[in-house]
Amino acid sequence: MSKLKTIRQLLNNKLAGFWMRLTSGMQLDRNVSFKGFPDILKHKSAQIIIGENTTINSSNYGYHINMHSSCKLYADRANALIKIGKNTRIHGSCVHAYNEITIGDNCLIAANTHIIDGNGHELSFDDPANRIHTTDNGRPVTIEDNVWIAANCIVLGGTHIGNGAIITAGSIVKGTIPAKSIYGGNPAQLIKQY
Repeated sequence: MSKLKTIRQLLNNKLAGFWMRLTSGMQLDRNVSFKGFPDILKHKSAQIIIGENTTINSSNYGYHINMHSSCKLYADRANALIKIGKNTRIHGSCVHAYNEITIGDNCLIAANTHIIDGNGHELSFDDPANRIHTTDNGRPVTIEDNVWIAANCIVLGGTHIGNGAIITAGSIVKGTIPAKSIYGGNPAQLIKQY
């Protein structure tokens, strides 16, 4: 890497972190690193908390697969919460909390993953024509410590992923995933339990 590229990358990271601290009202612990600029949407009563030494990577530069877009951190409903632990890395993924999304310490979340605790709309089977005018409230998502979620996964509302679990690439996850297990597929199913 040329010296000029290195300097640009460092300035971009520092600028992104400075901008996050100034404009978003988020709680950032020490050494939170922003690579590139994430999209952030936060309701005034919502909280976004990021633990120390965590990386939010929105830059394709140097990342081993192609990211389709920047990270999105959306806590756009009243009292919504996104809480990300220490030493976690999130690459080019969407974390959208209607209600609550908690991600533990030492987690790896690969590019193009979507973690969303709501469906967007109510089912409205009594009046499907009105579905477009509804929103649901979401069901909390909990991702415990040391979880690895591979690229292109979708984690849906009401999911609880246990400590040390692995979700294979391209999986759709809903429900309870036991600790120290490998789940994959659509819908995600047990591959191996340790």
